[in-house]
Order: sequence, then C-alpha cells, then structure tokens
Amino acid sequence: MRILVLGFTGYLGGHVVEHLRALPGVRVFGGGRSPDAELDIDLTTARTDGLAKTLASAAPDAVINCAGSTDGDAVTLAEVNSRGPAVLCAALREAAPSARLVHLGSAAEYGPGTPDTRVTETSATRPVTPYGATKLAGTVTVTTSGLDAVVLRVGNPVGPGAPPTGLPGRIAGLLHAAGPDPDAVIRLGDLSAYRDFVDVRDVARAAVLAATSPGPLPHVLNIGGGRAVPVRELVRTLARTAGFRGRIEEDGGGSARSGAVSWQCSDIAAAGDSLDWRPSYALEESLAALWAATSVRPEGGRAP
Repeated sequence: MRILVLGFTGYLGGHVVEHLRALPGVRVFGGGRSPDAELDIDLTTARTDGLAKTLASAAPDAVINCAGSTDGDAVTLAEVNSRGPAVLCAALREAAPSARLVHLGSAAEYGPGTPDTRVTETSATRPVTPYGATKLAGTVTVTTSGLDAVVLRVGNPVGPGAPPTGLPGRIAGLLHAAGPDPDAVIRLGDLSAYRDFVDVRDVARAAVLAATSPGPLPHVLNIGGGRAVPVRELVRTLARTAGFRGRIEEDGGGSARSGAVSWQCSDIAAAGDSLDWRPSYALEESLAALWAATSVRPEGGRAP
C-alpha cells in the first residue's frame, strides 16, 4: 500500500509517519516543503495541474493530510487551512480519484461547547476564531469533494514533541527553564477552561486506521480523549511531573484563540464504531512522555 503523508515533519505528521513505517507492506511518501520531502508539495501555493502531476507520480492508495497552521493572521490561516485542502481535493480528483483521503480537522470547528455535554459529529459548528473558521472551511471542502474522504476532528493533542505554540509544549518549556528553583514563578493566563486532550500517538493511530480501513467511513469522526479536563489540572499535573517547586500564578489574561471557548468535549463513540479506535493513553502518561522528551536535550539544543 502506498500512502502519502502531507506535513510529515510536523507534530502530528511525524507521529503518523512513525506509525505507518511500523506496518508491513506500506510504502510511505513524505510530502511538504522540507528538504527531506520525497515530494515537493506546498499546498499554500500549489496549482491544481502541477500538484496533480506530482500526485500521479506517487500513485498513492491513500493520502493523510496533516498540513495545517494554528498560528498566524487570518490570511495565513486561510492559505494553509482552507486553500490547502481545496487544491488537494481538486488535484486528487484528477490524479488519484480512488485514493482514500484522511484530513486532520479540529474540534475548534465546533466552537463553544455546553458544560457537561459531549459534541457529536452532527452537532452545530460555530467557530469563533479565524483558526476554527478556516479549519471548518477545509472540512466542508473535503466532505463535499466526492472523494473517498474522512475528516478526523482532533481535540487538543498532547504528548511527546508538543510544540511551544500550544499550551502543553509552552508549559513544558517554561518548567524546563525554571528548573528546581523553589523561588521560580511562572505567570500564565486564565486556566479555568475545560479541554478535551488526546495523546498525539492516539491521533496518529486513528489516522493510520482511517487510511487503511477497507470499508467506507463517515465523512467526519471525532478523535479526542472523550472527557473535559480543566486546563488548570493539566498544568498542575505537568508541574508535578517536572518536580517543579516554585509557584504558578494566573493573571486572568490568556489566548485570544481559546478565550471565547470555556468548554470543549467530544463524543468519540463513532470512531470506536467505525475504526475500532479508542484512546489508549491516560493524560498522566501523555504528560510524562511530553516531559521526558522536553527534558532530554542535546547540549545547547532543543528537545528531540
């Protein structure tokens, strides 16, 4: 089986490639802008005809699109999260119309949740940020493309390799910098929100299952931990894991991207039914793996 992974050097894509390469009989192609990419693909600038030729040369049985952006202005987000899936779908219809497309969406597409209520795939989508809106646009393009396609709406990924642009990776970096100093103070924004955290390795496993499943799949599947966790609990658990002896203070501010959403939790029953997928890592295990990866650093370098 020939599987193309777009965004293969990113946080999610790297774990997807690792899972795929453990499967017998699978030929993995990495697509992106990295010098290590076997296929030079930039979805923000690619033209349909040129991308179709590139895809035809790889002749993929499945494509897993992990390319996306969580940061940047509205134009940047639209180029990556909205235009990217659109040109990919158009090129696939021309070059590999029978290939399975697995596209990684986001729970941010749902917008604010209702406390004590899990959102299903048929729940209303009401994104309140450019990120959520551009991810939703990508989802609509994929699900109406006529391709054999499924969107995995991913909760808040956490685990080894978490980037500093997200809260878990940022906190791990701050804790690493603080070290064992009992007088250290880490000042953060409001931590009262609830989020559905899911281990990045579980996300990768879901993507691989979706790409290799022989039967038809629903257009959208939620991939999350299935429970709402206070962000404050995540921060405190990671601090304990790190052996942090200082003080954490909340100043009441916070990210504009997440501030309008105080509760998120996904119903993941459909992924269990369709993919026989369920989360396999507890949050504590995910944070321990994140901290271990953060702590093991080359001299003068970053965590691997």
